[in-house]
Amino acid sequence: MPESEDWPQGRPEKAEPAASHDRADSKAAASARIAQQQLWVDLQVKQAIERGEFDNLPGAGKPIQDLGEHHDPDWWLKRMVEREKISVLPPALGLRKEDLELDALLDRQAGETQVRGVLDDFNRRVVKARQQLEGGPPVITPTRDVEAEVAAWRDRRTAKRQAAAARQRETDRSRRRWWRRDRD
Repeated sequence: MPESEDWPQGRPEKAEPAASHDRADSKAAASARIAQQQLWVDLQVKQAIERGEFDNLPGAGKPIQDLGEHHDPDWWLKRMVEREKISVLPPALGLRKEDLELDALLDRQAGETQVRGVLDDFNRRVVKARQQLEGGPPVITPTRDVEAEVAAWRDRRTAKRQAAAARQRETDRSRRRWWRRDRD
């Protein structure tokens, strides 16, 4: 096969100059894209400022917190723990805290089945924590008697319903009194 058919513009001298030329073109194209992207971002920020989207932001006019202190690489993690109120406690202390809040959690449950499920899960975790030898403070949290807790949940629920009904009756009475005053 003649050389002219393989290479219409003639045979290249070496492959290296073409490769370096391609690299230079790709670098130029990348820098052009970056410049265009910066222009686009600047345009978006300018339009947002004109629309007033940066007005009245929380913290406006206030000093930036922790500015000037030493750099902590885990600052974001610590802020998230504070913001989300995440507590990382040993199992014994976590169970004690959960035991204190268990009645409120049970009161938020819709039915007896859910209450029993929460209590079974709590008791299972207490027993499991007692069997672990992880160290830390001893697990002194008692398990809960499911039947007694369900009965107490029913009593609290009944008392709340009766209190709500009494408030509604009082509200209805005060509305009727107001209406009767205007009629006289």
